[in-house]
Formats: sequence, structure tokens, C-alpha cells
Amino acid sequence: MIFHSRPVPPPAPPWHPPAARADVLPNGLRVVHLHRPGQQVIALEILLDTPLEAEPRALEGVATLTARALCRGPAATGTRAFAARVESCGATLQAHATADGIRLACQVPAPALPRLLDLLTETLREPAFTPYEIDRLVRQRLDEIGHEHAGPARLAALTLYRRLFLAQHRASRPPKGTATTVPGIDSGAVRAFYDAHARPATATVVLVGDLTGIDLPRLAGTTLGRWERPPAAPSRPPAPLLTDRPGIVLVDRPGSVQTHLLIGRVGPDRHSPRWPAQSVALHCLGGPLTSRLDRKLREEKGYTYGISAVAAPLRSGALIAISGSVETGVTADAVARIADTVEDASRRLTEEEHTAARHALKGITPAQFLTSATTARVLADTVAERLPGTYLPTLHDRLDAVTPHDSTRALRAALPSGRLVTVAVGDASLIHRSLRELGPVTVTE
Repeated sequence: MIFHSRPVPPPAPPWHPPAARADVLPNGLRVVHLHRPGQQVIALEILLDTPLEAEPRALEGVATLTARALCRGPAATGTRAFAARVESCGATLQAHATADGIRLACQVPAPALPRLLDLLTETLREPAFTPYEIDRLVRQRLDEIGHEHAGPARLAALTLYRRLFLAQHRASRPPKGTATTVPGIDSGAVRAFYDAHARPATATVVLVGDLTGIDLPRLAGTTLGRWERPPAAPSRPPAPLLTDRPGIVLVDRPGSVQTHLLIGRVGPDRHSPRWPAQSVALHCLGGPLTSRLDRKLREEKGYTYGISAVAAPLRSGALIAISGSVETGVTADAVARIADTVEDASRRLTEEEHTAARHALKGITPAQFLTSATTARVLADTVAERLPGTYLPTLHDRLDAVTPHDSTRALRAALPSGRLVTVAVGDASLIHRSLRELGPVTVTE
């Protein structure tokens, strides 16, 4: 028997993200497009500059209802007829509101793109917003609120934002509205919000797919170019109004057999030069199953099925957070072990784990461009976050430039000892006393 040595693959060639082009229509609408030969399903993302801070305080949730109502089509077409026409294109249509604005996401076979753009144009020009549909969406949203408060992860997130941000900052309150604000929303409020903030001059359309044979400038001009509204200046993200109140918040969930932990603070976003180093550091801390937190709490202690550390961009800055669920009886020790692990990692990240994290992050990036839908989402994210055109092309180079010292220092700045907010959603009767041994505890329901 002859044993041959394992073949060694050649080093991967340098990867660079595909370069998108951007055109501006006479009505001010920006069209970002990327030709991807062979991807016959074209993905669209329409971004409307309707940020959550533009919502009237008493009608918070109106942006979410506006986004959902846009999927019901234009005034000239009934809801069922519009749905049938979208389906006849072989297309999908979804919409939701983010902190940055409303996003409509579509996928459509390339030959049906003109028909879908025509339907979307009519919707943007004259959305229906009928009283019946808005009332139905209000009732649906009120039902969702009860379910959201039943889920520990969602409850922890709402509690953390309320603790991190001052009450006057929009991020301190539920993004989709509350049981107090949503009932006051009617078709008039939805239409007023849309008319006041949705403008082609501040909107962007992202198209990705095989555009062979499609005269996109002409097609966009004859469809989306018909959307006419008065010009407006783009919104500006507000400065984050932070409370800087570190400590432990216990959300009582009687009978819970697990405690969901969410530990974090607000840090720099992708505009910061520190972002690449911070990304590498968080991957070392709580990225793969071999990360420090997983090794300590899952492998060594057996407290959890998994725990992660991420940075999620906000309207202003980013949420740096550690999250996971642990068995109720070990809640306090899990919080203590997390703190110890973060502090230890903040002193020194090794060359080995730093290199592995950097290579993993570089390997993940090309996968985000495999399909037209994922590519459109990545491009739309860069638009929503107002990132410069150089951000994606230089991402790998900036990751390569990060050293272990850089990532260690970034982790120390992102998760400073004694400055974090810890939210624990669990049975207070079982975990309150042990948590108090770690510091002052605020109990909420």
C-alpha cells in the first residue's frame, strides 16, 4: 500500500469586492447597480430616508406600519390585484423599517424587471394606505408586541437600549412602537409620515444581477424617474445620548429555567479607524466555537450551548454586546466568568488566535457576495450607514494591517472593565441574591 502525502492547496488569490456603479436620475434618485453575469434573478433594495427619529413621539411605530403598508401597493390597484401582479412577475417583495429608514427588498427574474419597476414606481408615487389596511396592520402589530415581551432575547435587548440611552434618544425606546403609541396610528398618520419624509432626492435603489441587454439608465428613467416629490436634504444621524450607567439589570421572568444574558455598551461603528481591530478582537473573544468565551463557558464550565460577542451598527455608533443563555443556577458565576474572560483577553490576545480571527473574517467576506440578494444587502448596508465608496475595496487591506497589539487595545476600549451594562432575564427569586454579590442590581419586570 502506497501512502501519498496530502496535497497542499495553493494560497488563495487576493480577493476584491466587485465594483458597483452609481447614477443619479433627474428626480434626484440614486441608482447603485452591479452587473453579475449569470445571476438571472435580480435583487433590488430601495432605501427611503425615513429614520426612526423622524417619527412623532406619540406615534412611534408609524415607520414600521408605513413600510408594511407599502407592500400593499398603489392606490390605483387593490391589495389583492397588486399581490397578483407581483406574483405574475415571479417576484418577491418585503419591507421593514430600520433606524436609518424604510427598506424594500425585492427579487425578480431579469426579464420581468421592467414590469416590477413599473409596479414599484406606482407604489412610491401613490401608495394606497387605506384605512382598512392600516387598521389591520395596527392590530397585527399590537399582537406582536405581546409576543416580543415573552421572548427573553428581545426583552433583554429592549432593556439594554433603555439603560444605555437617555430617554429623549429614539434608540432608548422600542423601534416598532409600543402598546401606547401604536393604537394612535391611522391611515392619515401613515400618509403624513410618508409624504413628509419619503423623497426620491434622498432615496437610493440598489440593483444587482445579470443586466445583459437591459438599458438600465433608460429603464430607471422611464419608471423610477417618474416619482416626483419636492427636493429635500438627507437626514443626519443624531449624536448618541448615552446614560453611562453601568451595572446589573435583572428582568424578572418567573419560572424560567434559563437566564438570558446580554452585556454591552455603545462603541465605534464602521466609520471608525478602530473598526477592523475591534472586529478581530470580538471574533477572538466570542466568534467561533474556539473563541475564548465559548471555551470557558461552554467547553470548560458547561454553562451554555453557545455565547457570542458582536458589534451591531446603530444609527449612531455600534452596540458592542456579549449574549447567550445559561442555566439558571449558574447565572452569577457565568457573569463573573464572562467578566474574567474579557479582562484576560483585554490584557493580551495571542498571535495565533489573532491570525486565525483575521483569516476567518477575510474568508467570510467573499461569501457575502455569492448571490445577487446578499450582494444587494451588503451594498444597501453601506448606503444606509453612509460609508464611503472606499470602505469595501479596502476592507481586507485594513484587516491585514491589524496587529495583535491593535486588536488587544481595541478590545480594551470596546469592553472596558467596570463600564458595562449587564442585563439578565431570568427568575429573580432564584438569581437575585447571587447577582447582588457581584454588585448593585436593579430589578424590573
